Amino acid sequence: MSRNKLINGLWALGIITGACSGRSQSNEKVTAPNLVKPMYITDQVIHDTDDPALWINPMDPAKSLIIGTDKDADGALYVFDLKGKAIDSLIVRNIQRPNNVDVGYGLKLGDRTVDFAVTGERMTSKLRFFSLPDMKEMHADGIEIFHNEDGPEYRDLMGVATYQNPKNGKQYVIAGRKNGPQDGTYLWQYEIKSLEGKLSLDLVRKFGDFSGKKEIEAIAVDNELGYIYYSDEGVGVRKYHADPEKGNEQLALFATDGFTKDHEGISLYKLDSQSGYILVSDQEANLFHVFPREGSPSNPHEHKLITKIATSTVSSDGSETSSIALGPDFPKGIFIAMSDDRTFQIYKWEDMAKDILKSKN
Repeated sequence: MSRNKLINGLWALGIITGACSGRSQSNEKVTAPNLVKPMYITDQVIHDTDDPALWINPMDPAKSLIIGTDKDADGALYVFDLKGKAIDSLIVRNIQRPNNVDVGYGLKLGDRTVDFAVTGERMTSKLRFFSLPDMKEMHADGIEIFHNEDGPEYRDLMGVATYQNPKNGKQYVIAGRKNGPQDGTYLWQYEIKSLEGKLSLDLVRKFGDFSGKKEIEAIAVDNELGYIYYSDEGVGVRKYHADPEKGNEQLALFATDGFTKDHEGISLYKLDSQSGYILVSDQEANLFHVFPREGSPSNPHEHKLITKIATSTVSSDGSETSSIALGPDFPKGIFIAMSDDRTFQIYKWEDMAKDILKSKN
């Protein structure tokens, strides 16, 4: 089987990107009797977990990897197996406050094609790229973004998400920051390019409304349906086209009611190429609010609350979800969420879904 077919197969099976958002100081726990317990908890990082991503091994999904940020000036990207054991040989250290991380597949780089992880180095306003599964840096010292912004407060890199257009194969990275303007240019989208095998970024648009209330960090992308979602903290989740050629009109603002305080991480569980669930973290309540990925029968941009899931996480922001069968432990997929005890918690999808949500066949 060719690599392109493998990648297309992964899309069809439901590879999902996830996102995280900045954490508050509340450590209040949910004590609901239906609290969902994780199957595994990762080894602890040194400083402060923030956001996980998942790399699906196309040859053996049970050997897939979890990549998670350790958010500190002396930070790192940790790599874990699906039982939560840290793989020391793959951990990348000396990253200056990595907030979010995401994974991309099938990037053409010279005469080779690579999967990659990308994280935002907040203290330098650089994106750092690492090939997968070996975690080797693809561009020495990273690539600086948010050029020509007025003041350092508008270059404080936080949110990161990848997007690959299934029609033309173009690859992009979308970046958010701690602070930004309210004029519809909060997020910047870059096309990832390769010139003679060297990685480069081409700014293709600035977009995204912002309330000005808190910040925007959590970003998630639905490759198949072509949408970007991001959390405007304390307000709701905003939705836009992922393809820059389709314009910058906001398509929806949902999840505006019922959150305790902050809207945080976003992740997607895909039942098929068109349907599934959007999970959004209600950080202070240790809940994940679930919305229909496909919208309503009459409006694809109407996302009404389906249910709320109480988990064992503490003040969770970043999360990641996939519906791919990942070996005997995760036959219906996986849910990974950051917890404010320097770990990531790893859940079976069936435990999250219970008898309310569906699972991929």
